[in-house]
Amino acid sequence: MTIRTIIVDDESLAIQGLTLRLEPFTDVEIVDTAQNGREAIRKIKTHKPDLVFLDIQMPGFDGFSVVQGLMDIEPPLFVFVTAYSDHAIKAFEAQAVDYLMKPVEPQRLADALDRVRRRLADKRAGEEAERLKEVLAEVAPEAVDQITSDEPDVHNTNRFEKLINIKDRGQIFRVDVDSIERIDAAGDYMCIYTADNSLILRETMKDLEKRLDPRVFQRVHRSTIVNLGQVRQVKPHTNGECFLILESGAQVKVSRSYREVVARFVH
Repeated sequence: MTIRTIIVDDESLAIQGLTLRLEPFTDVEIVDTAQNGREAIRKIKTHKPDLVFLDIQMPGFDGFSVVQGLMDIEPPLFVFVTAYSDHAIKAFEAQAVDYLMKPVEPQRLADALDRVRRRLADKRAGEEAERLKEVLAEVAPEAVDQITSDEPDVHNTNRFEKLINIKDRGQIFRVDVDSIERIDAAGDYMCIYTADNSLILRETMKDLEKRLDPRVFQRVHRSTIVNLGQVRQVKPHTNGECFLILESGAQVKVSRSYREVVARFVH
């Protein structure tokens, strides 16, 4: 899968630097560059890229204005690149995939591209499903009826969070919900665990549960939520309790009152 990309920055050296940093990523194809907002809008509409690395601070027409100027088309994915951390929250409100600080660190760039790949894969999978339905509608309309009746409520599914912004230790982290392994409650704070990080989110468990798909995230203890997709083993324990062994090797205790959650793994 090639990621067709445009780099937008008013500084030529910044474009050159990011271009060099992107060279090791063989699936990234830089189709064009732009040095101001109006030029960026024109080139994005012409090339229809998958991804745009977009500087925020540009004279006259800044990065947020570029996003607004693309409201009449299906926009690409955006990764904001800037020297100013105070724009982070606004960047995420603009539905950015990620927010990179200059100078761009190689690992942060790699992480951002991983997020881009996942978002593009989800999008393309959805498009393939729609194309399949169109073909079936012509050759086997009864099959389309069956598929539609078996599908979950799309509107209901889409209301759950795909990404969560977490402000922790003076930084804002953009966390893919699917990467969350488990969540532990500590009063009005949630400790969010991924495979390689742990972050603190100020929010109640009750409110956080409303944002997560219950088919994926289940409470297994009064103060613990687990991503069922991360469960690799169930170990019985005493008194009707058990432990879930997660992908990372972590063990999570399932209390008796939540043991019905385990039933889906043992039947």
